[in-house]
This record gives sequence, structure tokens and C-alpha cells, in this order.
Amino acid sequence: MARKTILVCDKCSAEVDEGKGAVMRVTFTDARRGSKQADLCDACAGSMPGNAVARRGRKPKSLA
Repeated sequence: MARKTILVCDKCSAEVDEGKGAVMRVTFTDARRGSKQADLCDACAGSMPGNAVARRGRKPKSLA
């Protein structure tokens, strides 16, 4: 018997499709408080506050 895991957005309670969505993790500067994590759909993740972070490492060479 196969089992299927269904991911649900923590903000809007909508079902998240396979390969879609995001995980938001909040880490407190006070180590005693730990951290919190939320599963979000694409629409809710895009409306969250914050700045985009640049990717690390070298830029890939252009394909010429």
C-alpha cells in the first residue's frame, strides 16, 4: 500500500502542488528561543516581507 504526503500552506491552508512552494525558517538571535518553520505556497511566499539574497559563488560562464 503506497502512502502520499500532501503539503498544506500554513498561511492560507491551500494544498501545495508537487515541486511548488517554499519553506520559511525564522531563527532568533537569542539561541534559547530556538527557531520556527512554516510551509508556504508560491503565492504566500512571494508576499512575505524581506529582501532577495544573492546566490553564492561565481557566476556561470556564458554558453557561446
